[in-house]
Amino acid sequence: MSKTAANSLTVPAPGTYTIDPGRSTITFRTRHVFGLAGVDGSFSVLSGRIRIAAEAAESGATAVIDAASFTTGNDTRDKVVRSDKYLATAAHPHISFTSDAVRESQGSYSLHGELTVRGTTRPVELLIEQARSGAEEISFQATTKIDRYAFGITADKGMTARYLTLTLDIVASTA
Repeated sequence: MSKTAANSLTVPAPGTYTIDPGRSTITFRTRHVFGLAGVDGSFSVLSGRIRIAAEAAESGATAVIDAASFTTGNDTRDKVVRSDKYLATAAHPHISFTSDAVRESQGSYSLHGELTVRGTTRPVELLIEQARSGAEEISFQATTKIDRYAFGITADKGMTARYLTLTLDIVASTA
């Protein structure tokens, strides 16, 4: 049964939901040229599942992201980021996220898990900004800040920002 939290997030009914890759996106914002210019881009979600438990703390999620889907609209930059200098997509075609903990604090929910990029796994916390549910479908919007240095991606320290702000727009269904 759905309930509404203090910040008006609708907590979906318990169950297992399959992420719809065609309707789910991961966008990011970062900076380049010594922090002077903004860069927006995206990744594609390949697959994943969301498990909503009766107790929110027992919920979890998994997702697989296509590392080679990295795009900013600048072909030269995108090729460099996909290369061994950054994401090494030939050797590491997937970025993965696994979580088995949802925490609630003062009506806000966050999903705690591990992100694996380029073979390096680090903890990450996603703040759930929006959650909606229907009869057989749920959607979430969550944000997080990623430190690329934590994943060993340290190339071009002066030309490429260290941090990326990710926004996940996820749609999943019981079907």
